[in-house]
Amino acid sequence: MGINMTVYKTKGTCSKEIRVVLDGNIIESVEIIGGCNGNSKGLMSMLRGRDAADTISRLEGITCGPRPTSCPDQIAKALKAALSEENAAAEKAAARGA
Repeated sequence: MGINMTVYKTKGTCSKEIRVVLDGNIIESVEIIGGCNGNSKGLMSMLRGRDAADTISRLEGITCGPRPTSCPDQIAKALKAALSEENAAAEKAAARGA
């Protein structure tokens, strides 16, 4: 495993991009580019050190007003992408070692 950074382009929110750094399945940092500054800072602070899969289950599906998504929902999507990249890298490393 190890440190993995993923940049996710958001869809349907005021934020434009989410940068996620994972160490294995643990969230090291989340940076939200654009959107509500105070809410973004609060979310980033609360997510540090948490398990990515648990965080996905808590944030996935949250909406913002009439929008079918939200910054928390987009964070869940970014975390899914980061975990997918992490798993692909682990599988590739295992295949090289086999």
